[in-house]
Amino acid sequence: MTHTTTRSVCLKVLIVGSGAREHALAWKFSTSKRISALYITPGNAGTDELGENLPDVDPADPAAITEAAVNRKVSHVVIGPEVPLAAGVADSLKNAGIAVIGPEKASAQLEASKQFSKNFMLRNKVPTAASVTIDSPKQLAGELAGRSGKVVLKKSGLAAGKGVLESDNTEELQSFGEEVLKEDSLIMEEFLTGFEVSIFALLDGRNYILLPPCADFKKAGIDDSGPNTGGMGAICPVPTVSNGLLARIEKDVVEPTIKGLVKENLMYTGVLYFGLMITESGPKLLEYNVRFGDPEAQVLLPLIESDIGNLIDAMAQGKLEDFPLRISEKSALGVVVASGGYPGPYKKGVRVDNLPKDNGKDCVLFHASTTLSPEGQILTGGGRCFTVVGLGSSPLSARAKAYSVVPEVQFKDSWYRPDIGKKFFTEN
Repeated sequence: MTHTTTRSVCLKVLIVGSGAREHALAWKFSTSKRISALYITPGNAGTDELGENLPDVDPADPAAITEAAVNRKVSHVVIGPEVPLAAGVADSLKNAGIAVIGPEKASAQLEASKQFSKNFMLRNKVPTAASVTIDSPKQLAGELAGRSGKVVLKKSGLAAGKGVLESDNTEELQSFGEEVLKEDSLIMEEFLTGFEVSIFALLDGRNYILLPPCADFKKAGIDDSGPNTGGMGAICPVPTVSNGLLARIEKDVVEPTIKGLVKENLMYTGVLYFGLMITESGPKLLEYNVRFGDPEAQVLLPLIESDIGNLIDAMAQGKLEDFPLRISEKSALGVVVASGGYPGPYKKGVRVDNLPKDNGKDCVLFHASTTLSPEGQILTGGGRCFTVVGLGSSPLSARAKAYSVVPEVQFKDSWYRPDIGKKFFTEN
């Protein structure tokens, strides 16, 4: 398929996924002057209002996605979640001559295998936590016996943001580790202290552009307590991240990563996430993801002022270096509304009783895995059901707007964290 640089050429875009991240992408693409058709597979009740959902196409089936794209003469496919990337959906689409925003299977290992990514970091001198790979319960017990204080255990493979345990309880760590080891290897890392920052780079196969820093809130409880979730909220930009810190992150972490990707023939067209802990000794990389985060995408995308059709076309053509990316000076804060019981067992198909009536300029609502009943009633379909994003001239005003709207999202046993962003405005 041939792609030209003429900005009048219309794009037909397919977004893969059903979460709030994909709704945010669909919302952003719906504002583009370049888009002539927008498809989402499988999509949700929110994306259904913006484009055509393809609910019967399996997002993790490379052949099915490729067939859907070819039949609809799609020009660009944007892959949201990690599972289709790890399954090789991008490889299949590229072989069919379709431009893809997302890495091939080989590069997707940066996220799909923590062991692979940790070895990549070490080879390319990217600062990271000291770690050891564990393959048996006996090895785990031996490692735990030789340590004191908190350690971090991570499932090596994909775990939807929940395959991590931070603890100083040996029994809890051993139990968690043994469960993981039934099907995967385990990474044990030193426990780092500081504050976490999410940095996203757009890649075009040669060059990169950094987006404003984000911070997400992974814990279920107030003050970052309780179990890990897929993310209960996010803020962008981060008030505590200075231009000097950003420059150091780029020099110490981003640049050696990009050089490593090029050297090892892993560079791709898409999004690369750097999950960082900012320690007293500087930034250290916790993990890579090879796509937009969720809920970070929901606060990042509203701040991109450039036409996203032009942006992904520049990425697909390897022309990011000359792209005049425009970012709003506003702030965004997102609050996730979750199902009762999440991140533990929860019910699906719960009737949504009320949603905010107005998606205005200063607040946007994104659905995650919602469906429509035959009668047109919106039903929940996951653990994290909606993200309410407030926009404002400052982080505080964005936060105030988000929390003024969150109570309007109503369904049985719904809940949300009341303190998203608060730690950035409270003196320790």
